[in-house]
Amino acid sequence: MATTHFAHAYEKGIDIQPRKTNIVASLVRDRYVADAVVILENTPRKAATAVKKAIESANANLLNNSKVSIDPKTIRIARIFVTSGTRMRRYKPASRGRALPFEKISSNIFVEVAGEEKVKKTTEKVEKEKK
Repeated sequence: MATTHFAHAYEKGIDIQPRKTNIVASLVRDRYVADAVVILENTPRKAATAVKKAIESANANLLNNSKVSIDPKTIRIARIFVTSGTRMRRYKPASRGRALPFEKISSNIFVEVAGEEKVKKTTEKVEKEKK
Protein backbone atom coordinates (compact mmCIF):
# COMPACT_ATOMS: atom_id res chain seq x y z
CA MET A 1 0.00 0.00 0.00
CA ALA A 2 1.47 3.33 -1.06
CA THR A 3 1.58 6.08 1.53
CA THR A 4 1.23 9.79 0.86
CA HIS A 5 4.06 12.17 1.69
CA PHE A 6 3.84 15.97 1.92
CA ALA A 7 6.25 18.89 1.42
CA HIS A 8 5.72 22.63 1.31
CA ALA A 9 7.40 25.85 0.19
CA TYR A 10 6.95 29.56 0.88
CA GLU A 11 7.61 32.46 -1.46
CA LYS A 12 7.66 35.68 0.54
CA GLY A 13 7.79 39.31 -0.46
CA ILE A 14 6.44 39.02 -4.00
CA ASP A 15 5.84 42.57 -5.25
CA ILE A 16 2.37 41.85 -6.60
CA GLN A 17 -0.92 42.43 -4.83
CA PRO A 18 -2.42 39.34 -3.17
CA ARG A 19 -5.76 39.54 -4.97
CA LYS A 20 -3.97 39.46 -8.33
CA THR A 21 -1.72 36.60 -7.24
CA ASN A 22 -4.69 34.65 -5.89
CA ILE A 23 -6.32 34.66 -9.33
CA VAL A 24 -3.30 32.84 -10.75
CA ALA A 25 -3.11 30.47 -7.77
CA SER A 26 -6.73 29.46 -8.24
CA LEU A 27 -5.94 28.34 -11.82
CA VAL A 28 -3.70 25.52 -10.56
CA ARG A 29 -5.37 24.59 -7.28
CA ASP A 30 -5.90 20.78 -6.87
CA ARG A 31 -3.98 19.88 -10.04
CA TYR A 32 -0.99 17.69 -10.74
CA VAL A 33 2.33 19.56 -10.66
CA ALA A 34 3.19 18.74 -14.28
CA ASP A 35 -0.15 20.13 -15.48
CA ALA A 36 0.16 23.21 -13.27
CA VAL A 37 3.59 24.11 -14.66
CA VAL A 38 2.28 23.92 -18.25
CA ILE A 39 -0.70 26.11 -17.35
CA LEU A 40 1.49 28.71 -15.65
CA GLU A 41 3.98 28.84 -18.52
CA ASN A 42 1.11 29.85 -20.80
CA THR A 43 -0.53 32.32 -18.40
CA PRO A 44 0.18 35.94 -19.41
CA ARG A 45 0.26 37.40 -15.89
CA LYS A 46 3.24 38.63 -13.89
CA ALA A 47 2.22 36.53 -10.88
CA ALA A 48 2.42 33.31 -12.91
CA THR A 49 6.22 33.17 -12.66
CA ALA A 50 6.15 33.58 -8.87
CA VAL A 51 3.50 30.89 -8.41
CA LYS A 52 5.39 28.55 -10.75
CA LYS A 53 8.60 29.08 -8.80
CA ALA A 54 6.84 28.24 -5.52
CA ILE A 55 5.31 25.07 -6.98
CA GLU A 56 8.63 23.90 -8.42
CA SER A 57 10.32 24.57 -5.08
CA ALA A 58 7.75 22.49 -3.18
CA ASN A 59 8.08 19.75 -5.80
CA ALA A 60 11.88 19.70 -5.38
CA ASN A 61 11.50 19.63 -1.58
CA LEU A 62 9.30 16.55 -1.82
CA LEU A 63 11.59 14.71 -4.23
CA ASN A 64 14.88 15.55 -2.51
CA ASN A 65 14.06 15.74 1.20
CA SER A 66 11.81 12.71 1.68
CA LYS A 67 13.48 9.57 2.97
CA VAL A 68 11.62 7.33 0.50
CA SER A 69 11.43 7.56 -3.27
CA ILE A 70 8.39 9.40 -4.61
CA ASP A 71 6.71 8.71 -7.94
CA PRO A 72 6.89 12.06 -9.85
CA LYS A 73 3.70 11.31 -11.79
CA THR A 74 1.60 11.24 -8.61
CA ILE A 75 2.69 14.61 -7.19
CA ARG A 76 -0.26 17.00 -6.92
CA ILE A 77 -0.90 20.36 -5.31
CA ALA A 78 -2.59 19.64 -1.98
CA ARG A 79 -2.91 23.26 -0.80
CA ILE A 80 -2.01 26.63 -2.27
CA PHE A 81 -2.97 29.97 -0.84
CA VAL A 82 -1.84 33.58 -1.01
CA THR A 83 -1.64 35.96 1.95
CA SER A 84 -0.68 39.59 2.15
CA GLY A 85 2.94 40.33 2.92
CA THR A 86 4.61 43.45 4.22
CA ARG A 87 3.39 46.85 3.16
CA MET A 88 5.82 49.61 2.37
CA ARG A 89 4.56 53.14 2.98
CA ARG A 90 5.56 55.57 0.29
CA TYR A 91 4.61 59.15 -0.54
CA LYS A 92 3.77 60.81 -3.84
CA PRO A 93 4.28 64.57 -4.23
CA ALA A 94 1.09 66.54 -4.76
CA SER A 95 0.23 70.15 -5.46
CA ARG A 96 0.98 72.97 -2.97
CA GLY A 97 3.83 71.08 -1.30
CA ARG A 98 1.73 68.24 0.02
CA ALA A 99 2.64 64.54 0.05
CA LEU A 100 -0.02 61.88 -0.52
CA PRO A 101 0.65 58.47 1.09
CA PHE A 102 0.24 55.14 -0.66
CA GLU A 103 1.28 51.57 0.14
CA LYS A 104 3.21 49.07 -1.95
CA ILE A 105 1.59 45.75 -1.10
CA SER A 106 3.42 42.42 -1.37
CA SER A 107 2.26 38.80 -1.33
CA ASN A 108 3.28 35.56 0.35
CA ILE A 109 2.60 32.28 -1.47
CA PHE A 110 2.29 28.96 0.37
CA VAL A 111 2.29 25.71 -1.61
CA GLU A 112 1.94 22.18 -0.23
CA VAL A 113 2.36 19.20 -2.53
CA ALA A 114 1.55 15.55 -1.92
CA GLY A 115 3.00 12.50 -3.62
CA GLU A 116 2.69 8.75 -3.42
CA GLU A 117 5.55 6.48 -2.49
CA LYS A 118 6.97 4.34 -5.31
CA VAL A 119 5.94 0.71 -5.09
CA LYS A 120 8.97 -1.56 -5.17
CA LYS A 121 8.72 -4.20 -7.87
CA THR A 122 11.24 -6.50 -6.21
CA THR A 123 8.80 -7.46 -3.46
CA GLU A 124 6.26 -8.64 -6.02
CA LYS A 125 8.86 -10.88 -7.70
CA VAL A 126 9.88 -12.37 -4.36
CA GLU A 127 6.27 -13.16 -3.48
CA LYS A 128 5.71 -14.89 -6.85
CA GLU A 129 8.85 -16.99 -6.37
CA LYS A 130 7.69 -18.13 -2.94
CA LYS A 131 4.41 -19.46 -4.38
